[in-house]
Amino acid sequence: MHRLSDFDYDLPGAQIAQHPLPDRSASRLLVLDRTTGTTRHLHFHDLPTLIPPGDLLVINTSRVIPARLHGKRDTGSVAELLLVRELDDGTWLAMGHPGGKLKPGRRVAFGNDSAVEILEMLGGGLRKVRFVGALDARATLAKYGEVPLPPYIKRDPTQADRDRYQTVYATHDGSIAAPTAGLHFTTELLARIHEQRTFVTAIDLHVGPGTFKPVETEDLDKHTMHPEAYEISEGAANWVNKVMGVGSAVWGVGTTVVRALEAATDASGHVRAGAGETSLFIRPPYAFKVVKHLITNFHLPRSTLLMLVCAFGGYERVMDAYREAVKAGYRFYSYGDAMAII
Repeated sequence: MHRLSDFDYDLPGAQIAQHPLPDRSASRLLVLDRTTGTTRHLHFHDLPTLIPPGDLLVINTSRVIPARLHGKRDTGSVAELLLVRELDDGTWLAMGHPGGKLKPGRRVAFGNDSAVEILEMLGGGLRKVRFVGALDARATLAKYGEVPLPPYIKRDPTQADRDRYQTVYATHDGSIAAPTAGLHFTTELLARIHEQRTFVTAIDLHVGPGTFKPVETEDLDKHTMHPEAYEISEGAANWVNKVMGVGSAVWGVGTTVVRALEAATDASGHVRAGAGETSLFIRPPYAFKVVKHLITNFHLPRSTLLMLVCAFGGYERVMDAYREAVKAGYRFYSYGDAMAII
């Protein structure tokens, strides 16, 4: 049984990508054959050469919202909130800093026309908040929100990040982090994929804090994932089931797609349409039911994302591939290079 420390690797800080490449599809692509363990070094625009006609590419069309808000507490001290998602009653789940100061009854103001009140502490760094100023949540985000770049990008977000920290096919607001495997696609690359008779369908999984919550226990059974909302349309479920039924392969673009499809699969191996939430924590060993090939970025050491990739590609082979990517100078994390596990 694997423990947290098994998912460590060394990465020079200079290989953590701080900016995206000018051309999305120019990223490098490490191809790992999970049957043989062999690797190839391509570029992302070579992806169509890997996908046979008749296979299905499943993308995540969730859109990143400008969820980070900088404001001031009643004392005048600065505070930061990261909105996670809206609840049915119009309140929001949020994470805050400084966490010890943002207790129920206290407020954080953004300018003169927007504020939130802390309503309830929920554990795991989450709290329930309510917008009480003149602007509602969406108007506040539009006026004051920042792109929630991850903490390993050591710079302030720019206007360019509003475009580049977003897939070209992002449609439905809801994520607080990009489904980064999709950042490498361009409209031209998708057109090439369509032209070769590869099918493409879309689902939504709204990326929440569970994706990047640190694992703090060596015993992985004691780690709890935050739930993330997903939605799979009737059309998308039908495509996945049809392709699997004729023996063609499903390609998951990112760990978010894999988690959503696995969570929505019934005992007979069919993907069910509908909306739901998943706290599924995929780690070795795990028997995947839907996705046969995975397109993904390089993930942080000790992260649940790396654990999912290791479950998919095989622990030893994936960790060897990561070490090879480090040695070959690949760029890592959200704005970095990609890998395909086939």
